[in-house]
Amino acid sequence: MELRLVLTVDDFEQALAFYRDALGLPERDAWQSEGDDARIAILDAGRATLEIVNDAQAAAIDRIEVGDRVAGPVRVAFEVEDSEAVAALLVEAGARQLAEPVTTPWNDRNVRLEAPDGTQLTLFSPTE
Repeated sequence: MELRLVLTVDDFEQALAFYRDALGLPERDAWQSEGDDARIAILDAGRATLEIVNDAQAAAIDRIEVGDRVAGPVRVAFEVEDSEAVAALLVEAGARQLAEPVTTPWNDRNVRLEAPDGTQLTLFSPTE
């Protein structure tokens, strides 16, 4: 009924600022355990899908988006209104852009980034 991707990060505040404030994912819930520093924030990322690809397809996507095989077993993709504009905001918030924006064979405008926590992100915007 719901897919949750859970990121364990070293710098909680930085990750929260990056995903909530810079990327704009609304905070749905948050809490902190009493007596210790355990924290969680649940951000609403809209509709979720699970995309399963084999290594050959992952390599093909990497070649299209970055020019080389760079992603690990998990890459997070966000559909956004304007992938290039959002990428610029995320770079200002600490992301590293891995390649120039590309228009894919499936007619999306994609930008590949590495978040401050090391997670690879694809921002995509349909061109039609």
